[in-house]
Amino acid sequence: MSTVTVNDTLLLANDTLLLDSADRLFGDHCDQSTLDQAAAGHFPEALWQAIVTNGFHQVARQDSGVALSDAFHLIRVAAQRGVPLPLAEALLAARWLDSDGDEFLAIGAVGTDGRATLPWGQRAASCLALTAQHTLCRLDTTAGSQTKNLAGEPCLIVDAAQQAALTTDDNPLLMLALAKAACTAGALEKTLALSLRYVQERHQFGRPIASFQAIQHALAVMAAEVAAARQATDAAIAMLAQPRLEFEIAAARIRCAQASTLVAEAAHQVHGAIGFTQEHALQHFTRRLWAWRDDYGSENYWQQVLGRHLCELGATDADNIWDFIATRY
Repeated sequence: MSTVTVNDTLLLANDTLLLDSADRLFGDHCDQSTLDQAAAGHFPEALWQAIVTNGFHQVARQDSGVALSDAFHLIRVAAQRGVPLPLAEALLAARWLDSDGDEFLAIGAVGTDGRATLPWGQRAASCLALTAQHTLCRLDTTAGSQTKNLAGEPCLIVDAAQQAALTTDDNPLLMLALAKAACTAGALEKTLALSLRYVQERHQFGRPIASFQAIQHALAVMAAEVAAARQATDAAIAMLAQPRLEFEIAAARIRCAQASTLVAEAAHQVHGAIGFTQEHALQHFTRRLWAWRDDYGSENYWQQVLGRHLCELGATDADNIWDFIATRY
């Protein structure tokens, strides 16, 4: 097993030490108060400084010594812990800007109106945007306006017309879409965990509601959806640098979007009205699931990508479709 060093901390590549360390750090700094303050518009400065101190903000850089797949798994862990930052975008921005500093970086997508929406963009030292042509551009954020997204994150809206282009060896759309799949998988896992804990704690008619058949059915559906989304995302991460990466990402994004709808709905049904309240953690995760469904390509977009490819395969020989589904290469 090879070793790497991030900020003088010894880590094992492709092992659990990196993810376990990140999980402990995120767990220590992402309590309910941090989530509530971030939702109220306060940048989680202590959390970001902890991330920087431990070198996690640079794990996606090409010279970090950490496998890119591990960076995506770290993104999933961050979402599972509820990190109230667009960490996926910050990691990829550091990769594409080749930034070795400790500044916070932001990425957003350009909408049909030609403007980019950047979560926490007002706090970022540099900002990038994914254009409609799936290329990257640098943004001048001096004339941006403020808003909030569905996840409750403060956002900066910037006109992306005639901004300076940025070239990279990566496919920005694929990397950002995979990062959002990883985020979604992590938030789905947390949503299920919150629901499992709640049904054990909540009692009705003298017994925990976990003993009710309807609740058990809802949890079983949730667990199946979460497992499918996690498996599809892990499969896509495993295909980094492989020819079929785009189609694995398409499958992961489709599966994660479908799971987000079903799991968020079931979780709120299980929790009842309390799940929507500000003091309960559930709403922080379900709002993110809803917000992330259309980031960097909607479910419909990725269905078209995958559908076109399958149609092209079947045009010459229908058996090609089965070979594509049943094999990985």
